[in-house]
Amino acid sequence: MRRRSSPFDDIWLEVGFGGGEHLAAQARAHPAVGMLGCEPFINGVGRLLGEIDRDSIGNIRIHPDDARDLIDALPDASVGRVFVLFADPWPKRRHHRRRFIGPENLGDLARIMKNGAELRLASDQMSLIRWMLLHVAGHGAFEWTAQGPDDWRSRPDGWPQTRYEAKALARGETCIYLTFRRRPRKR
Repeated sequence: MRRRSSPFDDIWLEVGFGGGEHLAAQARAHPAVGMLGCEPFINGVGRLLGEIDRDSIGNIRIHPDDARDLIDALPDASVGRVFVLFADPWPKRRHHRRRFIGPENLGDLARIMKNGAELRLASDQMSLIRWMLLHVAGHGAFEWTAQGPDDWRSRPDGWPQTRYEAKALARGETCIYLTFRRRPRKR
């Protein structure tokens, strides 16, 4: 199957974009990057569509459904960055299988991510942070880029704040920011 050429220098994916403020900010800051956003809730999709229309943002494409459907359709090694920010923590043990970051989805993300691509994760829920750190660090395709505590305690430059992050900080919660890099594929 021949790959269609893209008008963009790279493709980035945000899973569960909420109201879309992070995705829109990334799109404005990186107009040569195609942004894919997945969000199953209509209010979030509507909010982002309003922002796209108001600001004439031309590099966002929305998948108004579960991200797994889109991920299944993406070619291997086609995505340069993936964001999963302030996802539903599914705090009850019986719901942990619903958490997006886990063995099955990590394999699919590893497939679509380019060598060296970034996986950015953030949450104010420490049980979810521990879960994500355990699963991603334990997956052979990713390496944690942190060199010290400031690397996960402070939102990095070029990482726009989300609405959920702002709410967490207003409540006095601590937010954790994890960045992983896709290891080169073994030949």
